[in-house]
Amino acid sequence: MSELPGIVITGASGRMGQMLVRVVAASGKARLVGCVERKAHPWVGQDIGTCMGGAPLGVNVTDDPLEAFAKAQAVIDFTAPAATVEFAALAAQARCVHVIGTTGMEKDHLARLEPAARHAVLVRAGNMSLGVNLLVRLTQKVAAALDEDWDVEIVEAHHRMKVDAPSGTALMLGQAAADGRGVDLDDARVSGRDGITGARERGSIGFSAIRGGDIVGEHDVIFAADGERVILRHVATDRAIFARGALRAALWGQGQKPGQYDMMDVLGL
Repeated sequence: MSELPGIVITGASGRMGQMLVRVVAASGKARLVGCVERKAHPWVGQDIGTCMGGAPLGVNVTDDPLEAFAKAQAVIDFTAPAATVEFAALAAQARCVHVIGTTGMEKDHLARLEPAARHAVLVRAGNMSLGVNLLVRLTQKVAAALDEDWDVEIVEAHHRMKVDAPSGTALMLGQAAADGRGVDLDDARVSGRDGITGARERGSIGFSAIRGGDIVGEHDVIFAADGERVILRHVATDRAIFARGALRAALWGQGQKPGQYDMMDVLGL
């Protein structure tokens, strides 16, 4: 039997799901051992490679996540908050590393991940790319160096099909700015503006979201003061960067102690 870790992809028919299938199958570092979709999905029972319009990969799509997880060492999950919470419990039951790229998670969802983390490794990040995680660290350092005379605005752009805003990456960047300034993001956050809003409140961290076309992901952190601006930027042109980062997290998680981790841990940042 192969020594390579077995990986299950949830939400296998989605944009990220299909990209993850391709990256894992071609990696030479892991085995694709399962693909999960919701009940009654037309791909259930069919070979994932055929469903994606290519050659068979020898892995049929299933609607039984626990059965799939039982054969794996890791689960990579870019789905929806409610589904991710359910997958976390099942992955912990199977003692799989659970890599979570799902965005739009609220405090209640995050609290429900805690029991799973007592039994298994969870790696959760709003963005899995190396470049974005470097940007997060830079944002924290710049925010710590500049006082509240510098306004902070985070502007993000994604494709028209993205359903949550601000993006998980934008929230990561906002949290980094808040951490750098030693404030609570919930207290400082301003998401979108419309109508007569009045003057900007000193120390606030603003968010703006753009949705259109097939934009993979663009994030700007703007520090603006009187007479000058500092702009930190990351542009993603291929969502394979997120899939490669997720695979790296799944491999890193092998042998780690149960608990919650992020990409800073994976990348040693």
